Amino acid sequence: MSVNFGLVEERVQEAKAIAFDNCHKIYLLMDDEQVEKMREYEYDPLVTSEEADPYIMFEMLKNWYHDSCGLRFIQAVSTETGFEELIGQGEYN
Repeated sequence: MSVNFGLVEERVQEAKAIAFDNCHKIYLLMDDEQVEKMREYEYDPLVTSEEADPYIMFEMLKNWYHDSCGLRFIQAVSTETGFEELIGQGEYN
């Protein structure tokens, strides 16, 4: 079973930033408040839409996912609606 990155590709078009904890938590940050929270949490890397276009961010997300540990997941997070699972834990080969 391969991973479906379709939702990730859709959501990254509107994302303000992407963030990775260098282990298994990968986030698309959908508003400025979430970007600031992840900065406070000291997520690094954190890449904003001002630093990279959606295509580059999508490629980074795929690389982070493939290089992360077994508990990996990708979620979009917004202040208004909370967390949206884009790729859940266990959805990989």
